[in-house]
Amino acid sequence: MQNNYRRCISCRTVAPRHEFWRIVRTHPLKSIQLDHGMGRSAYLCPNANCLKAAQKKNRLGRALKAPVPDAIYTVLEQRLESNTQARPESKHPTQAFKR
Repeated sequence: MQNNYRRCISCRTVAPRHEFWRIVRTHPLKSIQLDHGMGRSAYLCPNANCLKAAQKKNRLGRALKAPVPDAIYTVLEQRLESNTQARPESKHPTQAFKR
């Protein structure tokens, strides 16, 4: 089986697609949603540094060519917090997000 590799928009790390969060600007409605949908996508590492840099420097907005609501960042922060609480011994948070 062939892996589909993607690049984090924040740290530029290349990894298999399932190790990233996927943020999508849907095609007809131009709304921003997480994980599924058809349209323009951006990928982000599930760690605090990448999330902070993406928000501070508007990297998601530029990659998706649309404004990203603060609610999206809030949901991603909650995912990050729940992931670190569930697996405190894990050094790299991407391990918990494999499908």
